[in-house]
Amino acid sequence: MMACFMDLRAGSFHPPTLEVLAPLGITAKLLEIGIPVHRWQLRDRIDGVIGTFELTLLSDETPYPYRLHLEQHKLTPLVLGMLEVLPHAEVRFSHRVTAVSQNASGVVVEAQGPGGLETFEGSWIIGADGGGSVVRKSAGIEFGGFTYPERFALISTPYDLAKHGFSDTAYISHPIEWCAVFRLPDHGPPGLWRFLYGCRPEESEDEALSDEVVEARLQSVVPRSGRYETMHRTIYRVHQRVAETFRNGRMLLAGDAAHLNNPIGGFGLNSGLHDAMNLTDKLVRVYSGLLDESALDQYVRQRRTANVEFVQELSIRNNARLKRSIPKIRRKRLDDMRIASTDPVQAKEVLMRSSMIASMRRASAIA
Repeated sequence: MMACFMDLRAGSFHPPTLEVLAPLGITAKLLEIGIPVHRWQLRDRIDGVIGTFELTLLSDETPYPYRLHLEQHKLTPLVLGMLEVLPHAEVRFSHRVTAVSQNASGVVVEAQGPGGLETFEGSWIIGADGGGSVVRKSAGIEFGGFTYPERFALISTPYDLAKHGFSDTAYISHPIEWCAVFRLPDHGPPGLWRFLYGCRPEESEDEALSDEVVEARLQSVVPRSGRYETMHRTIYRVHQRVAETFRNGRMLLAGDAAHLNNPIGGFGLNSGLHDAMNLTDKLVRVYSGLLDESALDQYVRQRRTANVEFVQELSIRNNARLKRSIPKIRRKRLDDMRIASTDPVQAKEVLMRSSMIASMRRASAIA
């Protein structure tokens, strides 16, 4: 029996992700259990709602003109079930890769499992093993970027913010008390609302997640007479990094092993899935002799460019927009977004980027 890892960090599927997963039958399964989100709000602590962006403006660009909110830990069992019926697929749990090497004809992977050290051999390896990727380190690939000085807290509550006028995704701007809120299905209506915010530098982890501090932070967003019930509390460091390349010979990188970004905008899970679909499409054809290995360099050009020009740039901008402190600049940015939300042309431009449609098209155009 597999225990499900209840990771709170990812929970939003953007339109291009639903598009690339649809041929596998995954999107249909996700739509059965997820929450379609047709709009998102930008708010300010003082001014309230700055603007509402309607994803229906993307109806002529994608068959999925919405975000789909669903916990990542519900995607994983779906994919596992599909793999289990494939005779050539094998899934190993409780194995930790310790070393990877390559030669002209293949790769060798050493992994520590329940029964001791095991060795696996293959033609290629895809390192999708997270920010601390052993595959990336074994390939000698640099992972440039930075770590945010503040830690991020993620708190979930069953209290329904919709009764206070919140859309299922809302970003709240403030130099210090910025916050993002979004609703996930949990086990049924009204679901769970997640609060994402930055912790104060002087707080220890225990203090930041204490009843008193969490209650104060949630009350500051939506004051209410009773106390908030919380279902999950977690705190973590956030990074902005991109590997210098996603390939060294027969060793390839995808997902968090190749790039990390802050969670504002929901780009991490989605860009990782975009990597996976792009890379496996090319690698299958290389392995079958239908393409030469240069197709894998095209993968690097396409996906690394998308991450540098869109995912990294936009996630950094989103973070800065929410907590910008210089009053004049802060006011200008909020006014720009207010105007954009009321102009269908400008609003669509914002949505093309925030939905990741623009980044997918940019990647696909790279030869």
